[in-house]
Amino acid sequence: MKVKIRKGDQVEVVRGLSKDKGNRGEVIKVLPDENRIVVQGINTRTKHQRQVQSQGRTVNPGIIRFEAPFSLANVALVCKKCNKATRVALIREDDKTKRQCKKCGAMIDD
Repeated sequence: MKVKIRKGDQVEVVRGLSKDKGNRGEVIKVLPDENRIVVQGINTRTKHQRQVQSQGRTVNPGIIRFEAPFSLANVALVCKKCNKATRVALIREDDKTKRQCKKCGAMIDD
């Protein structure tokens, strides 16, 4: 199935992730094979990293904060025109696929 959310899109968390529910962020990475997404500032995790040396490089120790991937079904795309979380319709025009907002009908890919 084609993923309707792309890197650089603004999304809103609509379910799951209770601490981040209702927050908005920009998509950093989309993992379509795993049906997961990484969003800036959402689902942040803390990792305690110890010093490791591999292939001539040294990874510095310390506490690392990073965004972890979560399910693509938990987010909705935010329309640029109406500024609301919406579903997306795929419209085919001249052998190109464009995305359209289901609430206001505006084209997202312009």
